[in-house]
Amino acid sequence: MNQSALIRPEWTPATIGLMVLGFVVFWPLGLAMLAFILFGEKLRVFKRDANARADGFFSGLRRTKERYGSQFSTGNVAFDDWRKVELDRLDEERRRLDQMREEFDSYVRELRRAKDQDEFDRFMRERNNRSSSQNGVVDV
Repeated sequence: MNQSALIRPEWTPATIGLMVLGFVVFWPLGLAMLAFILFGEKLRVFKRDANARADGFFSGLRRTKERYGSQFSTGNVAFDDWRKVELDRLDEERRRLDQMREEFDSYVRELRRAKDQDEFDRFMRERNNRSSSQNGVVDV
């Protein structure tokens, strides 16, 4: 997710402002913004899972169609052979694209983890520097 986006499912000044404005203008808008803030990340996971289930369902239909291919035949053997080769090629391309998408999702997750770790390490360094400088100063 792009962490520099103005509107993201987190408690940012922009999302809080939009939520308050939504409640002032029309209360369901404010409620929708509150739901987005609280459950926005879960919606992304839900969408990915729903897409994966739909892909699985439709690939099952495709397999059923291939199993009973005689009833889906056009009657032209050359065209049916060409169509089968093209559909197989497209299925292979789709599998390759799905694998690339999974690899990219993994890469982005790893980048986020590394960024979070870097921010945490920086916070701890600043906190330790601040506490050590405060311990060194004695009030008279």
